[in-house]
Amino acid sequence: MRIPRFGELEAVIMDRVWDRDEPTTVRGILDEIVAQREIAYTTVMSTMDNLHRKGCLERERVGKAYVYQPTLTREQYSAALMREALHGGGRSDLVLAYFVEQIDADESAGLRAALRLRRNQAHAKSAEGAAAQQRTQPTT
Repeated sequence: MRIPRFGELEAVIMDRVWDRDEPTTVRGILDEIVAQREIAYTTVMSTMDNLHRKGCLERERVGKAYVYQPTLTREQYSAALMREALHGGGRSDLVLAYFVEQIDADESAGLRAALRLRRNQAHAKSAEGAAAQQRTQPTT
């Protein structure tokens, strides 16, 4: 699946949507953006519609308006972009090595923690599968 890249206004809108804990309307986003730049309601509406068509926002009609929410969290979106870059940038082992060279100590610690968590989840899943298989085998 190709992850859509955001234009400038799309990125501003997605940041506002991601910052919210609940679905929002075009008006809610417009009210935040208009404090920083002059923009028309229809511009925000058409941009949010484009984001919906790209699969970045889902929407539901409530009364006369749509309420929007993101299809991915900001972190899921960022991870998908990273994965796409890893696989589209040549040899993925070298891309990853160059990436690791560029991160600072805190980011490196975060990466190690994420890898430990992933490894522990894989071990737990493997143990659950083995236990389930033992339960389904007939006893002799």
